[in-house]
Amino acid sequence: QVYLAESGGGLVQAADSPTLSCVASARTSNSWCMAWFRQGAGKEREFVAVIKFSGATTYYANSIKGRFTISRDIANNTVYLTMTNLRPEDTAVYYCAASARYCGGNKEPYEYWGQGTQVTVSS
Repeated sequence: QVYLAESGGGLVQAADSPTLSCVASARTSNSWCMAWFRQGAGKEREFVAVIKFSGATTYYANSIKGRFTISRDIANNTVYLTMTNLRPEDTAVYYCAASARYCGGNKEPYEYWGQGTQVTVSS
């Protein structure tokens, strides 16, 4: 079992540039992909970004492309999401996910999930 723990959420302003963190247990490897999803109030969970631990290849949802950046720290089994140019529509619970064999934007293939961290963007 792989355990994921998100942190860094909270109440932020549009001018802020917060960074979310997700720490995985030491059972992940460089062949894995780690992703961020989010779920706003009354909405379905949607894809945000994903990164391969080997090669650092990334893929972003159109809704955040050019505003958010995903990165990883291999030594610490950690993935980050740095958010800029925030909008009220970005308010959601942000979830970390990991997969040993999938690196896309569908939520169903991801085998492991964190509990989520709330991000609220003030208007």
